[in-house]
Amino acid sequence: MKNLQPIKQRYGIVGNSDGLNRALDIALQIAPTDLSVLIEGESGVGKEVLPHIIHDHSPRKHQKYFAINCGSIPEGTIDSELFGHEKGSFTGAIGEHEGYFGIANGGTLFLDEVGELPLSTQVRLLRVLETGEYIRVGSSTIRKTDVRIIAATNVKMQKAISQGKFREDLYYRLASVPISMPPLRERGADIELLFRKFAADMAEKYPIEPIYLSDDAKRLITLHKWPGNIRRLKNLVEQLSILSPEREITAKMLQEQGVSDDSMNGSELVLARDVASSASQHLYEIERDTLFKQLVTLAKEIKELKDIVQKTHPQPHPTIDSAPSVPYVTYSAPASPSKVERLGEPQAFDDIQTAEAYVEEAPRSIKELTEQSIVDALTRNKNNRKRAAAELGISERTIYRKIKQMGLDL
Repeated sequence: MKNLQPIKQRYGIVGNSDGLNRALDIALQIAPTDLSVLIEGESGVGKEVLPHIIHDHSPRKHQKYFAINCGSIPEGTIDSELFGHEKGSFTGAIGEHEGYFGIANGGTLFLDEVGELPLSTQVRLLRVLETGEYIRVGSSTIRKTDVRIIAATNVKMQKAISQGKFREDLYYRLASVPISMPPLRERGADIELLFRKFAADMAEKYPIEPIYLSDDAKRLITLHKWPGNIRRLKNLVEQLSILSPEREITAKMLQEQGVSDDSMNGSELVLARDVASSASQHLYEIERDTLFKQLVTLAKEIKELKDIVQKTHPQPHPTIDSAPSVPYVTYSAPASPSKVERLGEPQAFDDIQTAEAYVEEAPRSIKELTEQSIVDALTRNKNNRKRAAAELGISERTIYRKIKQMGLDL
């Protein structure tokens, strides 16, 4: 590997991580060639510095260099911007336009966010890479160009290819030499070096003392995942340099800005979820077993209660009491524990639904005797329904309903 320190000083590159050094070394090795290059990496990792290094160390260094952000050009005009157009080829085309491939002839084109190119533009770009030929929008004349292409993307290209969003043949033409720029979270001690560099830049630009990190803050920034990468770190340093009243930045101050300890890796997170799931399952099993034991105990108590009732009343039969209440009813095994009634006590009904449900579940003889008791009460009270209901211990609504069901003409 070449001595990279002069390159880092010339282009303001800070850091000494293996991933960064490998990317710089590859860029220097392929610079003298005309091979197309594809730089892959997350947004904010500093991909844009590599095309400058490649161009400046290539035979084209005295020719033009253009950087085009493909994602910022509208789909309807991207072909015109790259390949040019003829006068009158579309609305607004008041004159000829050379296009970047014409202007940069002999030089280098850096296509940033190349993964955002429309499929139709990808076909045109593939032709340029294969033959050096292109056609302006609205023209039929074939033009030649000698341009070296360096592309960059933060898109997962294999995924985009599988989804039909990017041509596989174009990918392999662009990636004659692939270079991967590491994300900030994988650069270890470089994070602190970059923090100090951005703090020094702010102190030089403005009349302020540079901020610096406490020991706990140094540890925290190396554990953070840094979505947004170097761009996010620079933004954070600039904010703290201006807004923080203290020059020493602590871990608590960083946490207030959204910097967290993300030290758990993917496998550890999966393990944590598995443990939580296991604990939840274990709790469920405990609750299930407890409920089952309670049901078994309740069933046993019901059986014992039934045995006691059968011994106490070997020949159970309904009886009617003349007292102003619904007759006593002996206990019979319920369909479920919720229907267990208190034994030996009169059943008083406060509404028609309760009374009706009770009577319908009772044996036929009880229903008949109940109807007879209503008739007798009405007779004793000279068909006064209110007094009859009071005598029977039921609501007036219930006796009205029973009279209607019995078909009595009162």
